[in-house]
Amino acid sequence: MVLARLKTLNAEHLQRWVQEAKIQSVTGNVLDRIPPLAMVNPRLFGVYICCQGEKTYSAGDTGCIFPLMSTIKPFALLYLLEHFGTEKVLRWVGVEPSAAPFNSLEQLVSDGGYPRNPMINSGAITLADKFPGEDGYSRSSLFYTWLNNLSGSELRLDAYILDSVRCNTSNKNQAIAHYLHQVGRINDVHLSIDTYEQICCLVGKVKDLAKLGKLLACESDAISSQHRRIVNAVMLTCGLYEASAEFAVKVGLPMKSGIGGGLVAIAPNQGAIACYSPALDSVGNPVAGLAFMETLSQQLQLTIFT
Repeated sequence: MVLARLKTLNAEHLQRWVQEAKIQSVTGNVLDRIPPLAMVNPRLFGVYICCQGEKTYSAGDTGCIFPLMSTIKPFALLYLLEHFGTEKVLRWVGVEPSAAPFNSLEQLVSDGGYPRNPMINSGAITLADKFPGEDGYSRSSLFYTWLNNLSGSELRLDAYILDSVRCNTSNKNQAIAHYLHQVGRINDVHLSIDTYEQICCLVGKVKDLAKLGKLLACESDAISSQHRRIVNAVMLTCGLYEASAEFAVKVGLPMKSGIGGGLVAIAPNQGAIACYSPALDSVGNPVAGLAFMETLSQQLQLTIFT
């Protein structure tokens, strides 16, 4: 039965697949631009799986606390879809895949300032401009409180990481925000960047990321089914940047990565799988996390393309 595949996971197999995935981390590197991320052990690896219902699995370094960074982007999209509806949100950002890096200003300019999708920085900064709240702190607080209440996660804002991000701010993100303002896509450059940086600096454990993923994986009365489908579709085609198409073939699940080492995958109507592995490939995706997701999906036949 398809819906039971994730629940049939064998704990011994899980441990073996984790160890095999950890070996792949030697081919990646931690992010060096932000000091707290640069100091992390690149060989760390943790996985947490929340199945439909109450069943869970976990293995590895699940006690690590890490910044969600770009893994928060699908949930920012979900948040605004729930608050403002599909028609308005899709006027702000598109749903087209991008072949350019996630922080490309050139592509934004060539597209006339309309962000390709919400999973790249231009799209996420545009959405950050639309968050409810008067300032960055109130916006991020309203957002993570909403997520925690819905999912049972325990996200919080990490002031130390946020200060480090602010001290090492991305010039590319600043340029993107100024261009978005120039063409009328955002109202306030400072507030958009501040909100974006704050939601990226929300921290939690791999368990929290899996609980967030379950919001997208399983039907509930709290979240619109249409909005879940939209977010999952955008994750599948855009969630891993230029590598999205490759892993749609290899894994066949909606996924989103982050430079903090997080990776979340959605098995619709089955559950969510979250990994933490801080060593990244050249695109900015967690090396060991992707290796694990590929093995898990193939072994349990989780792909949505059946």
